[in-house]
Amino acid sequence: MNTQFKKGIIEMCVIHAIRSKDMYGYEVIDTLSRELDVNENTIYPILRRLTEQEYFETYTESTNLGAPRKYYRITKAGVERDDETRAEWNAFLKGVMKILGGTEHEKAVSQ
Repeated sequence: MNTQFKKGIIEMCVIHAIRSKDMYGYEVIDTLSRELDVNENTIYPILRRLTEQEYFETYTESTNLGAPRKYYRITKAGVERDDETRAEWNAFLKGVMKILGGTEHEKAVSQ
């Protein structure tokens, strides 16, 4: 799969995961790696970039295990970005499935 295409999809997944709840970096990696082939070398640069673009804000919380954890929280701009990219993604998938598989695949994607 094209690396840029894959990074875009992973970025979309990172934003959506953090929209559901605030997470620290390793938690994002753990959540996404259950379904996708991702690691810290992929996720941490995305987290930094999305924070710089103001889709996330960060805060730290103490732990009993050592150093404080840096958490990522979605911003209003991040919610808007998530809504936009998910709408674009769904339209894209619908078109691809229509080309590749016809109406049966379209029904599966729209559910």
